[in-house]
Amino acid sequence: MRRRRYVALGDSLTEGVGDPVGDGWRGWAALLATGLAEQPGLSVEFTNVASSGAQTRDVLEAQLPAALALRPDLASVVVGVNDTLRRTFDIHAVAARLDQVYGAFRAGGTVLLTACLPDPGTMLGLPGALARPLARRQQAVNAVVHALSDRHEALHLHASEGGWVTDRAMWSADRLHPGERGHRQLAGRFHTLLAEHGVEVGPAPSPEPEFPAPTRSASLWWLATAGTGWVARRCTDLLPQLLKLAADELRHRARGTSTRLDIRTTAAVSAALAALAATEQPDAA
Repeated sequence: MRRRRYVALGDSLTEGVGDPVGDGWRGWAALLATGLAEQPGLSVEFTNVASSGAQTRDVLEAQLPAALALRPDLASVVVGVNDTLRRTFDIHAVAARLDQVYGAFRAGGTVLLTACLPDPGTMLGLPGALARPLARRQQAVNAVVHALSDRHEALHLHASEGGWVTDRAMWSADRLHPGERGHRQLAGRFHTLLAEHGVEVGPAPSPEPEFPAPTRSASLWWLATAGTGWVARRCTDLLPQLLKLAADELRHRARGTSTRLDIRTTAAVSAALAALAATEQPDAA
C-alpha cells in the first residue's frame, strides 16, 4: 500500500481551535487529511505539530525540525496572525523565518500549502483607529506570504477576504477562529487547490457540519471565560503599543496624511523581500 505523510504546522487555527471534537480540537487540517486518505491503496499518516499562540519563530525553531524528521510528502504552513499581535512585530524577521521554513520543505520535494488570513482587528470588530494598525500588519504578512509562496512554488490559498470572512456562521464565538463550518470550508478549499494542481486526492470533505452549532448561551459563556483569556494572553504586551499606533493613526487622519502609513507599510514589505533576494544572489551566482 502506498503511503503519504502530511504534516501541519502553524498556530491555533491549524491546531483546530473552534472545531471541538470530544475533549480536544479537530480543525481543517485533520479534515483535509481524512479526505486525502479516502483512496484505494493509499494510507495517509497525518501529524499536527501546530500549537496555540505559535509565531513564525516557533514554527521555524520548534515545529520545522519535528516536521522535517517525518519526511513529509505534503506540508501546510499557516502562521503569522500571532506575530501581528505582539509588541515585537517585525516584518523583516517574519519574512526571513518564513523564507527558511518554505525553503526547507521545497528543498526536500515536499508539496507545500500556504494561506493568507483576515486581519484580527476587523474580525474582533475593533474601532477603526485600533483596527487599522493591525490590518496593516496583517496585510504586510499576507504580502510576504504571497511573494514567498510564489518564490517557493507553494500552493497558496487566498483566505484573507471573500464572503466567508463576514459570514458569522463560519466563525466561532471569539470571531478569531472558524467554527466547524469554517474549518470545513478551509479544508474543502485546500482539497480543491491540491486537485487543481494534479495532486491525487480522495473525496472532498463535506461542507456540512457534523455536530450542532454551539448555542448562543454556550458561545457567550466560552467567550467570557476561556475565550477572553485566550485573547488577553496574546494581546497584553501589544496594548500599550497599539494605543500609540492608534494615536498616530488619529493624528495622520486629522492632517489628511493617512496614506503615508500605507506607503510606510508597503516600503517595509518591499525592503524585507529585497533583503531576502539579496542574500540569495551569491548562491545563485
